[in-house]
Amino acid sequence: MGDIGTHFPDTDPAFAGADSRVLLQQACAAVAASGGRLVNVDCTVVAQAPRLAGHIPAMRQSMAACLGLEPQAVNIKAKTAERMGPVGEGRAIEARAVCLLMQGPVHHQE
Repeated sequence: MGDIGTHFPDTDPAFAGADSRVLLQQACAAVAASGGRLVNVDCTVVAQAPRLAGHIPAMRQSMAACLGLEPQAVNIKAKTAERMGPVGEGRAIEARAVCLLMQGPVHHQE
């Protein structure tokens, strides 16, 4: 389906200042339209500051609601960069995410 720049190019003024939650929901809708479904998400935020541990429960709830998932299907971890590079110097924040997608309908085991 292409990468994020294919769908939301940073050269398109329509996406300047866009709410990333809206873009995330649009990406999920595209997956659903292709017959896929989101199963779970695992995210890591790398930042020297601010400390995120106290915010993670609310972040999980917000992301789960945005994605239409149960909160237990969303994992968020926070790490520091051990004062190395732009992230460790507090000049940047890095985010990584991976998700499990399944093709086809949901099957429940009894």
